[in-house]
Amino acid sequence: MMLSCNPLLAGMFGYAREEIVGRHASDMFLSQESYRHFGSLAGPRLVAGQLFEMNECEFRRKDGSAIWCSVRAKPVDEEHNDGGTIWILEDVTQLRQTKMEVEAIMTNASMTILFTKNRQITRYNKGFSDMFGYQGEEGLGMPGRCLYRDDESYNHVGALAAPLLSAAKPFRTEVEMARKDGSSFWAQLIGYVVNPEDPSQGTIWIIEDRTEQKRDEESLRNALLENQAILDSAVLGISVCENGYNLRCNAKMEELFGYPPGGMVNVSVQSFYPSLDAWDAARKETAQDFLAGRVSSYEYQLVRQDGSTFWARLSGRPFDPRQPRGRSVWLVDDVTARREAAEAVRRARDELEVRVLERTAELAGANAQLQAEIVERRQAEARVHHMAYHDSLTGLPNRALLADRLDRAMLAAQRSDRGLAVMFIDLDRFKTINDSLGHMTGDQLLKEVANRLCGSVRASDTVARLGGDEFVVLLPGIRNADESSHVAQKIIDALAVPFPLEGRMLHISPSIGICMYPDDGKDVATLMRNADAAMYHAKASGRNNYQYFTQTMNLAAAQHFEMESSLRSALALGQFELHFQPIMDVSTRRLATLEVLLRWRRPASGLVMPDQFIPIIEENGLIVPIGEWVIRRACEQSMEWQRLGLQPVPLAINLSPRQFMHKGLVDAIRRILAETGIDPALIEFEITETALMQHGEHTMAVLKEINAMGIRLSIDDFGTGYSSLAYLKRFPVRKIKIDRAFVRDLEHSAEDRAIVAAITALSESLQLSIVAEGVETEEQFELLRMQGCDYAQGYLFSKPVLGVRAQLMLERVAA
Repeated sequence: MMLSCNPLLAGMFGYAREEIVGRHASDMFLSQESYRHFGSLAGPRLVAGQLFEMNECEFRRKDGSAIWCSVRAKPVDEEHNDGGTIWILEDVTQLRQTKMEVEAIMTNASMTILFTKNRQITRYNKGFSDMFGYQGEEGLGMPGRCLYRDDESYNHVGALAAPLLSAAKPFRTEVEMARKDGSSFWAQLIGYVVNPEDPSQGTIWIIEDRTEQKRDEESLRNALLENQAILDSAVLGISVCENGYNLRCNAKMEELFGYPPGGMVNVSVQSFYPSLDAWDAARKETAQDFLAGRVSSYEYQLVRQDGSTFWARLSGRPFDPRQPRGRSVWLVDDVTARREAAEAVRRARDELEVRVLERTAELAGANAQLQAEIVERRQAEARVHHMAYHDSLTGLPNRALLADRLDRAMLAAQRSDRGLAVMFIDLDRFKTINDSLGHMTGDQLLKEVANRLCGSVRASDTVARLGGDEFVVLLPGIRNADESSHVAQKIIDALAVPFPLEGRMLHISPSIGICMYPDDGKDVATLMRNADAAMYHAKASGRNNYQYFTQTMNLAAAQHFEMESSLRSALALGQFELHFQPIMDVSTRRLATLEVLLRWRRPASGLVMPDQFIPIIEENGLIVPIGEWVIRRACEQSMEWQRLGLQPVPLAINLSPRQFMHKGLVDAIRRILAETGIDPALIEFEITETALMQHGEHTMAVLKEINAMGIRLSIDDFGTGYSSLAYLKRFPVRKIKIDRAFVRDLEHSAEDRAIVAAITALSESLQLSIVAEGVETEEQFELLRMQGCDYAQGYLFSKPVLGVRAQLMLERVAA
């Protein structure tokens, strides 16, 4: 049992110190058998009170790996055995490994390794015995002189080695040495001192037999001399090149290039070419031939040392075909005279051919020009034809091509028992996206819509774009209306997936009108008109749906068209007027604010209510100029009342979703405030809950700019949309208006009362004022007052009235 240890022993074995204490000593051994063997060695000496020592013993760490240690042990009490034992262990694992590696090197090295001290041999390996012929330990103690042929060689090596070895630097030389039998051999001798700190402790010598290498070097030297003699006698220039440099060459090569003897050694081959381009071209051709295992043979114009040029034929091959990028040998033959003769013959032939070719070229040029003009004309005609029958933005068929295909489809339907459907598609609220995000985004969206429409129909169907956000789908060869319904639903589903454009997820939906041939029309114009009428009916039915044409739609479409036409000139003709409805303080029942409401006094029709014309101007974009007129006229009216000495009250003006998203809104408001001089605190903009929740970050930016002007903001029709409380907290609004839908049945509906109570509690927590719309009875007013509502608006106090009647209300407030 181990009773105590120091931290170093615990760390050696991978334990914490407290893990060692109390652990049985056998846990430190590889097996019980090794533990018992160790005990049989140590036990008798320790029992006898004697010191136990062991140079190497294998133990086991905590992770199971082996560790070799030297061991020393002694009883605490030498006279009694019950006092325990002190053990001292030292990690010798690395030392043991090093000794084994050194021994392996000494045993297995093929060269001689020997140690000398005081010029006597003290140790050597088997390689020494094999190389010098000494058996066993026969060479131990011999003087180093025995390994040399004579005293002169021995003393010469000593004179060279002594200065280096005494400075603890390695020594290397080649010397002829002697074996035991007296025979000699060439050897490479390398010496190192054993201890650089104390060179007197001896020297390590490594000896390698260099006899064969010496013999080979001599043979190589003789061969080089023979080769040089052959090169000097050749009538062609011969050069050996490597890595782009001329290593050596014969005298003929030097003569060809005008260099003195030896002047071309290590000269760059590139300098032999007239330009870098010529050099690069030659290198590429040579590399291709060498890699393919071919001899490279070409004629090039080369440059002499004095700058003059000549033509030469170069033939080259690599020394080793397996290394095509290595050293190569080249033969160079001056072919200038031969090429000049061939050039003279070629010029004579070319002059004759030129005269023939000139005439031929004249004819060919005229013919080519004619052919090019024909091709260009056909291409232009094809482009014009495509532009005439296809939409330039989406590439879809346009109105003209659609009419042609519709004519053909009607003829085909007459010859078969199959039907034909025409779908008129309009994108809902596309103008809002186009106005708020720009025409480039709008155009990209139209392209994506066109792709999805094409992906929703058959290859035999036609998808056309009429312009703007209007598309038409032609479905020939259908058996019944159910098939067209299926395609319409596929289109709705395809466009329901958001469009990722410019880092935004855009949403768009279609309103689809469908008419059938021949039931709903027998010509192109009628079918298109009726499909358009059905599309408007789909928009009136809530958008994002499809409707089939019925005869009653013609009348509705005509009325819609007539009303839209009248609206386009209504602003210029001064047919719009402002009405004012009071918003009362619930606690005092006094006038607090006037809401500004738009009315259209249409000739021959009387006063048109906003629910009949606002959706139309919202759809066609007229809401932007008309809305700006409303803001300006309301500000002017307030300033007129103030000039009459009346106490001003804030005016609440509605901003439509389309108007709110228009990029010029903030600039228009600033301009109107500056031109009318009205106090911004007298203006309050009402924005619907739905409009606020669209385009969150853009909405926040616009609201902050308006709020910074000093204009108050309120949320209209609260409770009918899908507000996020997180956004509501961030919006700089002062009021929320409870929609009349929650006030209408307030006396009888516990659910409505609970909703109003919840909105009131939410407003109080956000420090917002509450306005209830549609208050028509005293009972509703009293319930709202008890709920804590701040303001009320409705017919209980007044219907919307003209400015003259509103002025009377202000006069009563002043009185």
